[in-house]
Amino acid sequence: MKVLAASSGGGHWVELLRVVPAFASHDLHFVTVRDDYRDDLRDAAGFHAVMDATQWNPLRAAVLALQMLILVLRLRPDVVVSTGAAPGYFAIRFGKLLGAKTIWIDSLANVEQLSRAGRMAERYSDLWLTQWPDLAGGDGPDYAGQVI
Repeated sequence: MKVLAASSGGGHWVELLRVVPAFASHDLHFVTVRDDYRDDLRDAAGFHAVMDATQWNPLRAAVLALQMLILVLRLRPDVVVSTGAAPGYFAIRFGKLLGAKTIWIDSLANVEQLSRAGRMAERYSDLWLTQWPDLAGGDGPDYAGQVI
């Protein structure tokens, strides 16, 4: 099974690294916004770096979306897992369009409300998770613990 693990930088990347051992027996590919994160991996053959973008820069977000679309089309993952922000949202969205199973884990930093990307990813996520029990349930995501 081919798994695409996607995140932006900082805490999102750290959280992603905590989750991916669950997929260690699969063909694992990483995508993030900093090329130097390649050094965090033992086997960087499946490592891809894309542009960093936020909602505040629509042009960069459009370039990021195009980069993610091309990557997802090229890799054709069976599963996409993300801990967040823009690269993860686009990976989840495009992965779902191609029939991948998708997992969104909202960042631990989002204590009081879900992230914007997390709210947007809900409709494309087969498994939609928060790391805070107070944000789970009802119309919100499920809670299955924290990764850190």
